[in-house]
Amino acid sequence: MNRLTTARRVVVKVGSALLVDPAAGQANHAWLASMAADVARMRARGQQVLIVSSGSVALGRQRLGLGRRALTLPEKQAAAAAGQSLLMRAWEQAFEPHALTTAQILLTRDDTETRRRWLNARATVETLLELGATPVINENDTVVTEEIRYGDNDRLAARVAQMIGADMLVLLSDIDGLYTADPRSNPSAQHIPVVHEITPEIDAMAGGANSGAGVGTGGMATKLIAARIAGGAGCATLITIGSGEAPLKAAEEGARSTLFEPSTTPAAAYKQWIAGSLAPQGRVTVDAGAERALRAGKSLLPAGVRAVEGRFEKGDAVAIVGEDGREFARGLVRYDASETERVQGVKSSQIEAILGYSGGPTLIHADDLALLHS
Repeated sequence: MNRLTTARRVVVKVGSALLVDPAAGQANHAWLASMAADVARMRARGQQVLIVSSGSVALGRQRLGLGRRALTLPEKQAAAAAGQSLLMRAWEQAFEPHALTTAQILLTRDDTETRRRWLNARATVETLLELGATPVINENDTVVTEEIRYGDNDRLAARVAQMIGADMLVLLSDIDGLYTADPRSNPSAQHIPVVHEITPEIDAMAGGANSGAGVGTGGMATKLIAARIAGGAGCATLITIGSGEAPLKAAEEGARSTLFEPSTTPAAAYKQWIAGSLAPQGRVTVDAGAERALRAGKSLLPAGVRAVEGRFEKGDAVAIVGEDGREFARGLVRYDASETERVQGVKSSQIEAILGYSGGPTLIHADDLALLHS
């Protein structure tokens, strides 16, 4: 069965060259309508879909009369500010016939690189998905500079897929996958349908950005970077052509594409990241009952905490130790150290009364906790 039809959570990246008619400088509403129908069909069979959409600068430059010339950074930021509302209006109009709600999310690199902001962004996305909305995500080009930006939405899409534990990242492109060379300049280039590992030889096959379209910043090289990021998070990546109508349906029905296989699953990759990649910022000692619960896959509740050490903040990794003093797990905390000390040993229902707010009933959710192997 096609991997795209069985993925539980799918991130789809749409570039400016697909979404905006460069001659008119306006949204391609017919294409957007077909894309919305694709997403509605996937939603109807129980899949969750997120869209990472470029286009604000391309739409904004027309609105501000900036033409097709190269823009300065302040002009790009102004164009993004003027075009973002047009971009969201276009997506909203496309989804309205299907009675689907869209929700705008603007991210900067810090939102996926800083753990506390990463947790907040992930919680927002998870809540929107639970409420049945379709998140439409873009980089916040009105505030970022060249030094702190993702650089392209391929990379942003990969970070979003990593953040929300997606099973599939779809990069809609102006080309139907990876070739041994650029087929636009080398007629003998061979298409590669499946990539099991991104080796230096695979990297060497990537070409430059899409200069022919005159919009966007991506290219096959950035797509390979995105596939590597996603694959490390257990997410498969599909690169396929997006210029035709209903591109996701076409991919499901066997349109030519390249599938990059991940080496692990999203859950396993995330747990490994917590267990092996983050330095603990503190220690939480739990009682025997809590240790048994954690080993059985449960979340850490404040009632099971006996001691708190360190000066950690929300989103930091902490070591979890048993009554014998041995570390047996690590996890990302949802309260900072002083708050954890104030609620240790109490019932979850008392958190709000003690702290004045509630960040949820768990100190460390089971999804954010990794057991360590002896």
